[in-house]
Amino acid sequence: MRTVLTFLLLASPAAAWEFSASPICTLTDTQEAGEITVTYDPAITEYAVTVTLPQGRWSGDPVFGMAFANDRPISIQTDRHSVSPDGRSLTVKDRGFGNVLDGLEFNARAYAILGDTTVGFDLDGIGPAMTAFRNCPAANLA
Repeated sequence: MRTVLTFLLLASPAAAWEFSASPICTLTDTQEAGEITVTYDPAITEYAVTVTLPQGRWSGDPVFGMAFANDRPISIQTDRHSVSPDGRSLTVKDRGFGNVLDGLEFNARAYAILGDTTVGFDLDGIGPAMTAFRNCPAANLA
């Protein structure tokens, strides 16, 4: 019986989405496609989303988009993104992130899109980490 229980526990998917309130509110997940990190810094009242590729580089295209698919689909675009010097990380910063947070929380997949590169993230299991992020001790979370 212990062997069966051990097998079932090891075969169960692990909750990958993680939340941390220190030093700023942070929601993160690493998947095969890459890493996605959402932060809120109450000291400057600014949100950021960073998508990091495990290999390769983001292009220099002028428009970055995110698409969320399932029950509450939404697509958003911006030209206010920056790419890290090594080209692996792309970051968007803004004072309001309601669409991003809702897209992550209420859908099954998220896609980061720049030029010919599309990175998809499974949002399964994000619920508890998203609730903690939205309830972060920092003021003004949308």
